[in-house]
Amino acid sequence: MDNGKIGQHISGQFNKELEDIRNKVLTMGGLVEQQIEKAVQAFANGDTELADEVIKQDNIVDALEIAIDRECNQILALRQPAAFDLRLLITVIKVINELEIVGDLSESIAKMAISLSDIEGSKKDSYYELQHMADLVKGMLHDSLDAFARMDVDDVATITGRDENVDREYVSIFRQLITHMMEDPRNITRTINVLWTVRALERIGDHACYICEHLIYMMKGQNVRHSTQEELQKILEKGKK
Repeated sequence: MDNGKIGQHISGQFNKELEDIRNKVLTMGGLVEQQIEKAVQAFANGDTELADEVIKQDNIVDALEIAIDRECNQILALRQPAAFDLRLLITVIKVINELEIVGDLSESIAKMAISLSDIEGSKKDSYYELQHMADLVKGMLHDSLDAFARMDVDDVATITGRDENVDREYVSIFRQLITHMMEDPRNITRTINVLWTVRALERIGDHACYICEHLIYMMKGQNVRHSTQEELQKILEKGKK
């Protein structure tokens, strides 16, 4: 990570505290990425043991969120940071909230895998529809966390722009599954579970975009929430001039 973008303070301990918090955010992000991967595999393959791992791992993610939030609030109270340091801490609090929600979505996918496995047993690779969409959102989340680690907004517009691909994939899968359900009522239970999981993946893509928006606030001090993709690109291009 680029430590030079954090202001150097008289207190070396303050520098260490900020760096420690950033590292913990990335550790939390890595765990959440693992959750998504395992949850989708568990759902696709009817792997209840892997689903259990995801559920247990969510407790670790939750504990990290609480610990990081506590550290941020302690620094805010004791150090009274200003300017970039203040924005960094506010951003961290927002980012860990996004990651906690993504962890919860992954946990829900894992629970759905267990529920569906009880109903119809293991059907390895029966949920191929999810694989491509899962890869898209995992890539978005990974790249948004990488941008946070580098404290660099240059790739943010590219990352958020990929959400359109996720949305198109969602609509395509939705239509296919509804068709299958109408053709054979025996597909209803499976279809509802897959639809819910696809929706969860679509939401994960949204939260990856929110992380990018928080990063822009941290680096530029500009609130870009609710901005369109075109507006976001203009803001970032303007900053390069």
